[in-house]
Amino acid sequence: MSQTDLPAALEFEPCSGLHYRRARQPQAPRARLVLLHGVGGNESNFAGLEHHWPAGLEVLLLRAPLRMGPFAFAWFHVSFTAGGPVIEAAQAEASRERVLRFLDAQPALPTVIAGFSQGGIVSASAALSAPQKVSGFGLLSGRILPELEPRIAPPEALRTLSAFIAHGRRDDKLPPFWAERADAQLDRLGVRRQTRLYDMGHELAREEIADFVQWLDHTLNLD
Repeated sequence: MSQTDLPAALEFEPCSGLHYRRARQPQAPRARLVLLHGVGGNESNFAGLEHHWPAGLEVLLLRAPLRMGPFAFAWFHVSFTAGGPVIEAAQAEASRERVLRFLDAQPALPTVIAGFSQGGIVSASAALSAPQKVSGFGLLSGRILPELEPRIAPPEALRTLSAFIAHGRRDDKLPPFWAERADAQLDRLGVRRQTRLYDMGHELAREEIADFVQWLDHTLNLD
């Protein structure tokens, strides 16, 4: 999708310092979905999904703060090594804090935060560290950072949280064992979740989006 096909004007939220676009803005929204793109992408990566979202849902597309190139952004820098991904932990923490400030700046609505790859990582970090701010999170081809462990809320605070984990069986960027680890960790934390594996690589698939929307309907009481 080209930049001219984007759904709305780019807006700036001053408390977080994040730019975003409104992909869906009902007159009287009943709930909100905040979407975070992956490393090297931008908010337009989710712009073609408008027809999937349930009625009454406000959809905000966030742009990551770190510029990598023309129309390419990241939430934090990462290197892929033989021992696994190595991140710039300070950048990841700064992005987590920015996203939480963005959520605080929005009018009160039941909210789900979700993202693809690195966007899913930051979504999980925000939700697990501040579960009172969201109803749930979507981890789409992502992982839960080990560096987040000290900031995860206590189990009693996580009881209201719901999660949707989706991953490709053929993902060669973040192999599917990351989804298995996330599922096991959320099980230990007592977080309600759906975990689905799909016959895909490091990508979004139609079946995955359909399952995510069904989970979204239930989580936000939109059905």
